[in-house]
Amino acid sequence: MNKTFSLFRRIALLEGISFLVLLFVAMPLKYFANMPMPVKIIGGLHGGLFVAFIILALIIFVSFKKNFFWLCKVVLASFMPFGTFYMDRQWKKEQKDSLAFTRSK
Repeated sequence: MNKTFSLFRRIALLEGISFLVLLFVAMPLKYFANMPMPVKIIGGLHGGLFVAFIILALIIFVSFKKNFFWLCKVVLASFMPFGTFYMDRQWKKEQKDSLAFTRSK
């Protein structure tokens, strides 16, 4: 189960990076340089990562019996620039705590 949390954190990192590239590289290219192709490419990649991120968040929500507030923070973090990077510190601690709990059983 800890592998799921680790995968969730990696996907969150990639989702956050793709969001920033979309906002700060692809969108300016589209609107200021009349180059829409980067938005199509990065937007598609970001969309796939976002879906994977939400699915993994739901799996963790159910598997680790997280509360609804946790899930709300996950979704909010995905919509805010740098949100997944900010939340990663908490998720790292939660992953470590869940590993310690699993080993103590």
